[in-house]
Amino acid sequence: MSTPSSIDFQIMWNRLIAVVEEQATTLIRTAFSTSVREAGDLSAGLFDRQGRMIAQAVTGTPGHVNAMAESVTHFVAEIGAQDMFEGDVLITNDPWLGTGHLHDITIVSPVFRKGTHIGCFACTAHVVDIGGRGFGPDGNEVYEEGLLIPIMKFAERGQVSKDLLRLIRANVRTPDQTVGDIYSLAACNEAGDRRLQAMLDEFDIDNIDGLSDFIIDTSRKATHEAITKVADGSFTHTMQVDGYDAPVHMEVRLDIKDDTLLADFAGTSGMSKFGVNCPEVYTRAYACYGLKCAIAPQVPNNSGSLEPFQITAPEGCILAAKRPAPVSVRHVMGHLVPDVVLGALHKAMPNTVPAEGASALWNIQISARASDPSSNLPNREVLMFNSGGTGARPAHEGLSATAFPSGVSTMSVEATEHVGPITVWRKDLRAGSGGAGTLRGGLGQTIEIEPRDGYDFYFNAMFDRVHNAARGRDGGNPGALGRVELSDGTALRSKGRQLIKNGQRLRLSLPGGGGYGAPSNRDKSQVAADIAAGLITPEQAKSDYGYE
Repeated sequence: MSTPSSIDFQIMWNRLIAVVEEQATTLIRTAFSTSVREAGDLSAGLFDRQGRMIAQAVTGTPGHVNAMAESVTHFVAEIGAQDMFEGDVLITNDPWLGTGHLHDITIVSPVFRKGTHIGCFACTAHVVDIGGRGFGPDGNEVYEEGLLIPIMKFAERGQVSKDLLRLIRANVRTPDQTVGDIYSLAACNEAGDRRLQAMLDEFDIDNIDGLSDFIIDTSRKATHEAITKVADGSFTHTMQVDGYDAPVHMEVRLDIKDDTLLADFAGTSGMSKFGVNCPEVYTRAYACYGLKCAIAPQVPNNSGSLEPFQITAPEGCILAAKRPAPVSVRHVMGHLVPDVVLGALHKAMPNTVPAEGASALWNIQISARASDPSSNLPNREVLMFNSGGTGARPAHEGLSATAFPSGVSTMSVEATEHVGPITVWRKDLRAGSGGAGTLRGGLGQTIEIEPRDGYDFYFNAMFDRVHNAARGRDGGNPGALGRVELSDGTALRSKGRQLIKNGQRLRLSLPGGGGYGAPSNRDKSQVAADIAAGLITPEQAKSDYGYE
């Protein structure tokens, strides 16, 4: 066995990206849930024996990836290296030890080489149902939100726990789909293991300790160096968002000195009675993502590049929820965290960060039920991911109907209609929803959904930016507020379980992103092009830009 050089380590580092990307691709190809197959709501990565993340797949969300960077250390501590064996598959969906809510199942598979434990592959994906009230914000405790699986073994020495499978199947509405997704997660890690073993054979090494130290140390150093280029000082920012039953005040202070950065969310509102609370692990994941995108975007994402960003929130605030708080739709608050930290960072790094965007996904969980309970029509669960507009950037327009910061893809109408008895009658860009500015904010979209013959459906609303718009930057106007209503204009609530009867249509008008810079400075030819493309109306061109 040879001793690798730094050049060897660099080559292996690049190879690892291909390894974990194939890991993620295996999950996408084998998953049962459309949210994984179509939207890429997943994460995959390689970790060392200590549980430190070495490499992550490009496919995946920051909330999953960066939270998983913490969660694997909990697996290592809970199970212990002495009780990990070849063929083991570990599992949890504990919101405080995983990725923030019960619908995300994290699977960790120890990697062995010549009988020695050398690391772990891990992956996470959102399952359509985990029991309880279903994916929605109405619960008052985590116990109402579904089945919580503690850190334990899904399989030991290759033997799957039949008792655990029976327990899961008995507690979820979609037993085949949920169990199938768990097997897909395990297969995903197995694919990564095979590719890693082939790489280690090629380089004639039997462990990844040296490679892990090289990657993490190099990334940590590069990130610290990037922080030194940011102005020293203390920078604060606040933002009000909708919340469930009351507005939520978010507040952050960035303390930057030399190569250190601390983000403190003291002053943020306390926990809600409903499931919009966010465990701190998820808050850290998205705060780190926002900061890293602006400060050190070229440094690969791993435990070393995340470590320099210190994130704290007072225990018991809505961004550091305590057990047994309800946390089912923690993404609604979590996806807004980058807007808060980037607002503070804008004061230290002008002309760098975008305006606020719709940010939080407009996920909709649909439970289709027969209009006549005596009929034999089967129940169906449908999950859709939808995105509003992003904020305009210092040099570019905002992106329309694009998921930032989550990064998931749009789920196709055809795939969504295939899994449930619904018809999507409309899904188009929402003209005029982007905030006016020198650079215009991205547009939201308008979506209309109707139950098919023989069905009604309940939907779980988990939408924000309905009462508090995405604000513009440096004189830009806010984006349009979102709306939730029937197609006849009857207003519906933006959060909570509601009924759509057969013959009714649900209409979602998604919010737009804020503009960047004063609208008066926008090039008139761009205004004319927006009118011609149907992105704004002539009336808006006149009122926002003074364009006749």
